[in-house]
Amino acid sequence: MWPAPLVSSRRRSSRGPTPSAGIHHRPICEWYEGSMTDAQLLERVRQLRGEGRSPKTIARTLGLPPAMVSPLIRQIARESSAQAPMPSVLRCWISPGWHIGLSVDEFGDWPRLDDCGPGLGGIAGALVACHHRPGRVSVCGYLVDTWCLGVKNALGPRLMNDRRLPEFRERFFAAFDADPVPAPIELVRHLVWGAVDYARGLGFEPHHDLWAAAGHIEPLQGPSSIRFGRDGKPFYVEGPYDDAVRNLRTLERSVGKDNFSFEMSVPLPLLDFA
Repeated sequence: MWPAPLVSSRRRSSRGPTPSAGIHHRPICEWYEGSMTDAQLLERVRQLRGEGRSPKTIARTLGLPPAMVSPLIRQIARESSAQAPMPSVLRCWISPGWHIGLSVDEFGDWPRLDDCGPGLGGIAGALVACHHRPGRVSVCGYLVDTWCLGVKNALGPRLMNDRRLPEFRERFFAAFDADPVPAPIELVRHLVWGAVDYARGLGFEPHHDLWAAAGHIEPLQGPSSIRFGRDGKPFYVEGPYDDAVRNLRTLERSVGKDNFSFEMSVPLPLLDFA
């Protein structure tokens, strides 16, 4: 079972909440009837986020729709990632079937288990634990669709006692039905950022929670050493909370109808995909 924040985040609609028509075009500060400027609101959100509040809690505290708070949180995350020094990485783990269907320029010290079953391919999990202060660690996790959609979810940074880390790691990787393997941080960087670039080329953006967790994995300075897609070709596997019709139409526009494969849990005629 995935840790609760990841599960609940995956169940959110990909479209997100839509403000009412009368609200959509109003400046954020008008919610405060002129008592707070946009800059002051941004600082207030920054303060609440620094206290570890979730986006929904921040929205409730400020009396704003989540759709108006989310862009501010993403802006704060991007600014923090750009300004903060990279934390000291203690340990990284990755799901054992991360490489199935992919090609890699050179594995080097990257783990590769040849006895992974085919059912473990296409989705990879990665967990990065960084030093926070004595006895405490900061943990971020990433869920990556390596064959098509890129980063489907992310969690963290989650602060915890270092003695809790083994239990948290076990919960994080429980859905893979296989023990995670230690991995160098370079592999996680090439996996996550490479998947982001690949999916963007197909028309898919990474999950918005990635930006809060991006500070644990330094961006790549060049192309990834991993070639994504199943055997070099986009392969879409419908997830339980996906908008399958929209994803298939996006692939048709980006690569053409005959240049990708897919696997659906619902017959296409029932989805009215044409």
